[in-house]
Amino acid sequence: MSQSEQPAVPSLQRVAYQGTAGAYSHLSCRKVFPDWEAVACEDFLAALDLVTNGFADRAMIPLENSTAGRVEEIYRLIPRTQLHVIGEHFEPVNHCLLALPGVKLTDIEEVASHPQALAQCHQRIINLGMKPVAMLDTAMEAEKLSHTRDQKRAAIASELAAELYGLEILHDNFQDVMGNTTRFLVFSREPQHQQYQPEVNFITSMLFAVRNIPAALYKALGGFATNGINMIKLESYMDGGTMEASHFHLDVLAHPQQPAMLHALEELEHFSRDLRILGTYPAHEYRNRSAFV
Repeated sequence: MSQSEQPAVPSLQRVAYQGTAGAYSHLSCRKVFPDWEAVACEDFLAALDLVTNGFADRAMIPLENSTAGRVEEIYRLIPRTQLHVIGEHFEPVNHCLLALPGVKLTDIEEVASHPQALAQCHQRIINLGMKPVAMLDTAMEAEKLSHTRDQKRAAIASELAAELYGLEILHDNFQDVMGNTTRFLVFSREPQHQQYQPEVNFITSMLFAVRNIPAALYKALGGFATNGINMIKLESYMDGGTMEASHFHLDVLAHPQQPAMLHALEELEHFSRDLRILGTYPAHEYRNRSAFV
C-alpha cells in the first residue's frame, strides 16, 4: 500500500477543564469522554477559550454543587462566550484520604486540601485527631504530597489523584455526609440535539434580563406555568458591573420544538430582553433518582 493509500488517522479529540490533573473536573472528563485527551487549564476562562479557538472540542465546567452551591464565576463568564451547552453531567464527590505508600492511618498528624473538602470531612478529621491545613486545590495537594514524601501528612482528593500520583487510599468516602454532587455543563462551538425526540427528556438552558416594567419577572415566567412547562432552575445574578438590572439563568424541562415550549418562549421574549438560548440537551440519568423528571 502506497503512502497516499494509507488510511487517515482520526484527529485527537480534546476536552478542557479547570484544575490540576486528578481534580474532580478531570474525573468527570474521563467518565464522559473516556477516549479523549483531557487538557488542564489554570482557570475557567482558559478552558472555554480553548474550545472557542478550536484547540479543544469540549469544555467540562462545574455550575453548582449540592453542598457548596453555585460557582459564581461561571455566571459571569457564560454571557461573555458564544459557546453552546450540549450536555450536563452529575459527578458524585467521593473524597479519599490519601497518603504515601506504606503510611498507616495512625501515622498521620495533619491533613491538607481545599477548604471546601476540609469542611465536608470536618467531623472525620476531628475524630481522628488530625490537624486540617487549608490549601488551594485538592489534586494539587495530592501532587505536592507525592513530591515532599511527608509521612505524617495526608491529602483529601479524588481516587483519580491517588492513581496519578502514586498515593494510597487510607479511607474511601471520607466525607461526613454522603450524596455531595457537582453538576457540570459541557460546552461546544456548535449546538446539538436540535431535533425533538418524544422518548427523550430534554433540558433547555437560557439567559435573559427582564424589562423595566412592574411584575416583569412574574409575567416573563408566567408562560411556562400556563403551558405546563416545568422550570427546574432559576438563578439571578448581576452582570455588567452595575447594580441596575438582574440577569437570570433558567433551565426548563422541555425542547424548543414542542408547541407548549414555543408558546412559553414567545411570552418570555415579550416581557424580557437579551434572551439567549444556551442549548438544549438530554437530561442526565442522575435526574431519574429525583423528582426532576
